[in-house]
Amino acid sequence: MAQKIVELDVREDLKNKIEPFQKIMDAVKELEKDDVFILHAPFKPVPLFAVLKAKGFTHDAVEIEKKHWKVTFTKKN
Repeated sequence: MAQKIVELDVREDLKNKIEPFQKIMDAVKELEKDDVFILHAPFKPVPLFAVLKAKGFTHDAVEIEKKHWKVTFTKKN
């Protein structure tokens, strides 16, 4: 089966004071082993790392530019 990649940019939501947590959880709930979730955020979303780790994801965070982090989560189990 082909690897699924889901990409979500929550920078505009956060700028407009809209909490994106549920949108993120909805995006990852269908992902299976080796699928990838790419998140674009205005800051390094450290609290999310533990939440998604508990769901079987590893992560790699890169600061693209000021107020733009790209975090790639990979489902490991």
